[in-house]
Amino acid sequence: MVRPKPALRTTASITTAAVLLAGAALGAAPAATAAPTGASAPASTTAKGLTFHDIPGSGGITLKGNVVTPTGAPAGTKHPLIVFPTSWAMPQIEYLAQAQKLADSGYVVVSYTSRGFWLSGGEIEVAGPPDIADASAVIDWALEHTSADPDRIGMGGVSYGAGISLLAAGHDPRVKAVAALSGWADLIDSIYSGRTQHLQAAALLGGAGLATGRPGDELTQTLKDFLGSNLDKEAEMIAWGKKRSPAAHLDAINANGAAVMMGNAWGDTIFPPNQYASFYDKLTGPKRLEFRPGDHATAELTGLFGLPNDTWTSTRRWFDRYLKDEHNGIDTEPPVQLKSRTGEGYEGYPDWKSVGAAQSRIPLDGAKKVWANVDSGANGGITLLSNALDQFLKLPPTVSVPLLPRTFASVWQSERYATEQRVRGTSRLHTTVTSTKPSGTFVAYLYDVGPLGIGKLVSNAPYTFHGQTPGRPFPVDLELYSTAYDVPAGHRLALVIDTVDPLYIEHNPTGAQLTFSSPGTDPSHLSVPLREK
Repeated sequence: MVRPKPALRTTASITTAAVLLAGAALGAAPAATAAPTGASAPASTTAKGLTFHDIPGSGGITLKGNVVTPTGAPAGTKHPLIVFPTSWAMPQIEYLAQAQKLADSGYVVVSYTSRGFWLSGGEIEVAGPPDIADASAVIDWALEHTSADPDRIGMGGVSYGAGISLLAAGHDPRVKAVAALSGWADLIDSIYSGRTQHLQAAALLGGAGLATGRPGDELTQTLKDFLGSNLDKEAEMIAWGKKRSPAAHLDAINANGAAVMMGNAWGDTIFPPNQYASFYDKLTGPKRLEFRPGDHATAELTGLFGLPNDTWTSTRRWFDRYLKDEHNGIDTEPPVQLKSRTGEGYEGYPDWKSVGAAQSRIPLDGAKKVWANVDSGANGGITLLSNALDQFLKLPPTVSVPLLPRTFASVWQSERYATEQRVRGTSRLHTTVTSTKPSGTFVAYLYDVGPLGIGKLVSNAPYTFHGQTPGRPFPVDLELYSTAYDVPAGHRLALVIDTVDPLYIEHNPTGAQLTFSSPGTDPSHLSVPLREK
């Protein structure tokens, strides 16, 4: 396997060190407490219906948790149970606002700090087998120590809690319903899509993990190899990620038959929406998919503070339907619900393939050459910040398309559209690339370009190659990140390709040039999915 150039390895090594130092500067995580000698430490009550507990996890560790129970129920009454593992780097109080709402409607809710973080024991396993065993151990504990009904058990959470919940649904048949919010189905396709390391996402997770928890040796080495572009370990890293991906456990999840609701944001820079949509298509049980504007976990954020929130409203309705058998209509609505980044209200579809059923093809004529290793000015923004600004203020990353330096960026534009174009789903790029070096990286951007040439980012995606013969053309097919965006009449779409983006690690050797061409026998094009009229 081709090794990255020394300069890249050096830069990535410096980046790795900076990430670890930044995490340490945020403050060391508290040491984990020792496991109690009994089944559970005495509970401490701080509010009506809320108690805090030491919960035995797998392998003899202690998980810090809390329980919120319904009040006023007759003795002996059994209640449906919901288990919430915390998000990455978050403590056990994360879900208290939503847990109280659920308890008020008749649920027992158990939240716990995932192993390796804060005061929970063990090391960070990144949703490895010990984390899944912890989920089952928490269910065991809840059935013994609360009024939980063993036949009505659900799991859910945001981000890390979502991934653990999906994985648990494939390993513990007692889980009957799941709400997986801002999570992942394929870890590799999330932070290594296009065979490109998502630098900011991995650095943020690594730094937050070090600041609030205790990464194990395996995670530390994997992160070092990943950020250091150690391609000799690529197969091992992919195997590590697959083991932690619900997509690799799809058969078990389908066999157990849990009702699965998944929600995510169009601009999630840690777990992009494509991998969720692909996984959703393959589920065979009751299922629902919701996409909204925002970045990672921003769609659920206000609900964690107890404020009105569409995602959490759907979550409660989902649990009510499949754990309390309430016929509230959520199972009769179109199961795919989308909210455009530029519009209001929701659109319902019978399945994911019906999203963007119409296609518009933009030809990518001619041959365009770019020099690598120089940022043209086109980029995908900053993790968590840019797409949150798009969500709340309708301010996506922008660029002046006419001013982009054509030496470092290739640009193709559509004609001006006479009518509004409602982009829905996944745009697909097909092109032919010729490189002067065996390795390289490019990033494709789709912009909505107004009359003054200002382009608003619609979508993007990176692509990295290794082992190509210099000077020999090769075909490339690349999926851009799925989105819902309305292009106004009088605007046009522009495809921009350059070779540097702060979101990603690039693999362009010094002096590399990339040529994008359109052979007559295999013309290059961008296929843009549109909502049918």
